[in-house]
Amino acid sequence: MNTAIPPLDLGWLLIESPGGATHVGAMLLFKKPRGRGSLVREIVRAYRSYRPLPPFNYVPEVIGAGAPHFREADAWDPYYHVQHLSLPAQSSYEDLLRLVADLHEPMLDRHRPLFRCWVIDGVPGGRFAIYTKTHHSIIDGVSGLKKLYAGLSLSDEPSIPVPAFALPPPKPEPKTPSPALRRLTDAIHAAVVQVAAVNQISLGALRKALSAAFGSHLEGSLPFVARRAPTNAPPAQARGFATLALPWEEMHQIGRQHGATLNDVAATIIDHGLHAYLHEAGQPYAHEFIAMCPVSLRGEGDSAVGTRVSAIFARLGEPAAPITERLRQVVRSVTTAKTELGAMSTDAAMTYGVVLLALAGAGATTHLERVGHPACNLVISNVAGPKKTRYLNGAQLIGMFPVSAMAASIGLNVTFTSYCDHIDFGFIANTAAIGDVHALAEQTGRAYAELKTETRRLSGRAR
Repeated sequence: MNTAIPPLDLGWLLIESPGGATHVGAMLLFKKPRGRGSLVREIVRAYRSYRPLPPFNYVPEVIGAGAPHFREADAWDPYYHVQHLSLPAQSSYEDLLRLVADLHEPMLDRHRPLFRCWVIDGVPGGRFAIYTKTHHSIIDGVSGLKKLYAGLSLSDEPSIPVPAFALPPPKPEPKTPSPALRRLTDAIHAAVVQVAAVNQISLGALRKALSAAFGSHLEGSLPFVARRAPTNAPPAQARGFATLALPWEEMHQIGRQHGATLNDVAATIIDHGLHAYLHEAGQPYAHEFIAMCPVSLRGEGDSAVGTRVSAIFARLGEPAAPITERLRQVVRSVTTAKTELGAMSTDAAMTYGVVLLALAGAGATTHLERVGHPACNLVISNVAGPKKTRYLNGAQLIGMFPVSAMAASIGLNVTFTSYCDHIDFGFIANTAAIGDVHALAEQTGRAYAELKTETRRLSGRAR
């Protein structure tokens, strides 16, 4: 069975390169219960017994006869797609992160189903991990994490649920045959919507480009006006990966005290930490960073195959801004950009995402991005997670760390997700841009501690 590849999903395939692989992933960290020595082998054996279902059995046919489409694979190799590794004795948690970074580097083989999974034993502290990666053309962050959580249990009983790649796809909504005139009207309406969206995007981009040329301070969503930063070094294949966990409720409380969202708080500490990291590395950046923040267009219960996202491009804080002033600047910028995107219809917002991805891909393949403005300096993304504890074969899930995609000379992606009472951050970096991503994660943690201290001080003064 063949399935047409939608424009946005096709874009992820077309812009991909060895230095800019466009798969997304996650590292799940588990705590083993006592006395279960065969627990990990049982998981591997069970996972290999399942066959992947759509979209995890899709193989892309981008060039060839007919329009680009996915075909369902006739066969799959369970030992290739589900691998069992173990860290050597005396390994550290940092060794696990280096291994995940190495596994995340190469592109997925397009002649095979577009996912792989590694079950990694021997993590210190009586733990094991599962790292999985899937091509962005068949899944996005929201639907991907939902699938991963659906493949876990709410009980600590020794059971192994159906893994994410073998869960049945959502049932398509029933469609009643429509008259030829209605189909023609719908096609014309879709074309008009897309043309209107492209015109809206083009006029907005032209206005902002002209304003930037005359030195105006721009507001709203700001693609392709960022100054070149150390994070925009030409893409290399080597990757660095680091993690950070922060308290969920405390972050929310800090945000509320400043009239900010949890996303605003996260963007602020990442921004503050990045400036501090670059300063210590002898590469200070004298301008505000512009971050691309993906925006999910999925409604409640929407688990359709493919990607359904758009994006805002938000100006972050001034380089030397104190932490609380930086938060105010981020709130103002993000709110303005969200308002601009919110004025678009869902169709227009999807088209906006397709156009931006196409422009970024064109800049990367022609190397025009090396002489012009990059699309942005970094990516900051949030994917909501569950509040209830999950288990796998009796082992408790203690952390879920996103390992996201990088493309088009955007050498840093920080994606975070909520799980139980904490927020788990995954930092993935082009090592040509960020040489020590672990130091960046530590600086982000320090920025959070500074914001917490300053918030308490201001709260005490207000009493």
